[in-house]
Amino acid sequence: MVGNGCHLTGLGPGVETAELQENLGVSGGRNIAPEPDTFARLRKAMTAPDVGIVSFRIADETGFTQRRHVPRLRASDPMLAGEVTTFLGGGHAIRAEVFEQVGAWPTEFFFAHEETDLAWRAIDAGWRVRYEPELLLQHPRTSPARHEVYFRMNARNRVWLAKWHLPALLVPVYLVVWTVLMLVRRPPLAGLKAWLTGFAEGVRTPCGRRKPMRWRTVVRLARLGRPPVI
Repeated sequence: MVGNGCHLTGLGPGVETAELQENLGVSGGRNIAPEPDTFARLRKAMTAPDVGIVSFRIADETGFTQRRHVPRLRASDPMLAGEVTTFLGGGHAIRAEVFEQVGAWPTEFFFAHEETDLAWRAIDAGWRVRYEPELLLQHPRTSPARHEVYFRMNARNRVWLAKWHLPALLVPVYLVVWTVLMLVRRPPLAGLKAWLTGFAEGVRTPCGRRKPMRWRTVVRLARLGRPPVI
């Protein structure tokens, strides 16, 4: 159990804890949490040697799976298993070899789209990502849009995703598509302002490391139903 910038109390016996002085965000906290034996226990869920990441199904307290918790564009059937292009940060298993080959979570992201960052790196390296809805994680129904910071991180990290991972020709296409989608969804004024602030931050700040995916990876993502422009 990781206390991400907080003190942990009231835990039962046998729970190993790690308390962090500073909130490192979703990405940084996950980098602290894994232990080598965790991946060994979960290996059974990955029968094919090239499956590097398995995404679980997330359902709320009533058993309902929100659309945003189905890691594909066509989300009408949350029970449809198969290969996907991203995964759910709330419930997943990742081979230790994936981290060893492509690196850890992007701590710079804090939260939002860190799963896609890792999935794109893994797929570009030859790994597959599978969605297995029979593996269930229950989580109370919430909306990330309840916080203005969600809009800022969402926009900033999308820009970083494009700058880090996409071939140059696709960067403006990806960003224009997501800008249009944001406007069509008509967020509250405060959310839109936060989104624009985050977008500008992503454009203005350096992306740290740029390693665009290969064009054959672009084709592979497209064949899986989600080309990296949406």
